[in-house]
Amino acid sequence: MNHVISCLKESWFVLTELAPWLLLGLMVAGLLHVLLPRNFLRHWLGRHRFGGVFWAALFGVPMPLCSCGVIPASIGLKKEGASDGAAVAFLISTPQTGVDSILVSATFLGWPFALFKVGSAFVTGLIGGSLTNIAAREKPESEPSAADEPPFQGMRARIRELFRFAFGRLLGDIYRWVIIGVLASGILSALLPDNYFADVAWAKGFAGMLVMLAIALPLYVCATSSVPIAASLVHAGLPPGAALVFLMAGPATNVATLGAIFRSFGRRVTIIYVLTVAVSSLILGSVFNFVLAVDGGETTMHFSHVLPHWLTLTATGILLCLLAGHVYAGLAAKLTKEKPAAPSTLQSLAVTVQNMTCQHCVNTVAKAIESVPGISSATVDLKSGHATVRGENIRVEQVIAAIHQAGYGVADIPNTG
Repeated sequence: MNHVISCLKESWFVLTELAPWLLLGLMVAGLLHVLLPRNFLRHWLGRHRFGGVFWAALFGVPMPLCSCGVIPASIGLKKEGASDGAAVAFLISTPQTGVDSILVSATFLGWPFALFKVGSAFVTGLIGGSLTNIAAREKPESEPSAADEPPFQGMRARIRELFRFAFGRLLGDIYRWVIIGVLASGILSALLPDNYFADVAWAKGFAGMLVMLAIALPLYVCATSSVPIAASLVHAGLPPGAALVFLMAGPATNVATLGAIFRSFGRRVTIIYVLTVAVSSLILGSVFNFVLAVDGGETTMHFSHVLPHWLTLTATGILLCLLAGHVYAGLAAKLTKEKPAAPSTLQSLAVTVQNMTCQHCVNTVAKAIESVPGISSATVDLKSGHATVRGENIRVEQVIAAIHQAGYGVADIPNTG
């Protein structure tokens, strides 16, 4: 019983430290979503030279996309004329970090670690993209793109979409992993004594980084929610370099991601992708441990306390309400069936969605379509790519725009019926 209470206390502490910076990061992500022109990234990455790789890695660092969500976005970039190298650079740098992950990393592991992690994501993207362009035999064909215009018109529309995207769609994609990360971090903090790994032989030096790499490569972990777990391990004596390996390789790779990359880019690019992430994380983890030793820094980092207590409690309360809402919505969707609308006013729309690779993509597309006014339901099939949309006064262009905003393509122009 004492262990359970200790785990809950530590989890609450982690949650209060996480909440304000996660909320701030989501807000910044929402601002990027509503302020950037619709084809901003594709405009800058639609080139086959080193510049495309550079901008892809640079733009990928602050983007709040997970490893599954970034796949359709990168495929879309490739279809719009970006080189394989630019698409791979975006694939590598984006899931490793983001505006929310940067703030959370600074809170739990300090700004030196957070900034080094940002630089590592950029460097690995640059290396992987450059190697891919060198190995590529053919250039991709460019496809026409839509006009480069802001996605939302009017202040009210942008504010509504900001909150809908940040605290609805984006938090909805990661809320499960946030909960898992907080609980796992609390359990590790409560059960592992301080400096536990300092006396464990395999955790020291290069061996510890190899173990973290082997654990991280096949797993799906979120860049933000994995930070408290890494912080707990560091607090227990794990070298920061090994934690960096976990935070680089974990979000960037998993079995589903590698399978999708293999199908979309081929064996050669997949091998380059895996080797770039694995080798770069080991080298950069070693460099970070060396920098700490040269600077005389401690190998154990501690959580920071820089905000007023009332602010952290307020942010924690808001985050708990948001998480509870997503949990309720998820359970309700599984336990209840939608009531059919009146046949006299209901319309149906058949859409073929491109670039979906996993169930996460299916959920993202369904949420994006259902966010369109007048849509009552959206049923998406991964195997065929078909999405059946039902609602009143369906506007085809709004449905297509919502799918494009989520990072996916539409194979045909459907008709309502």
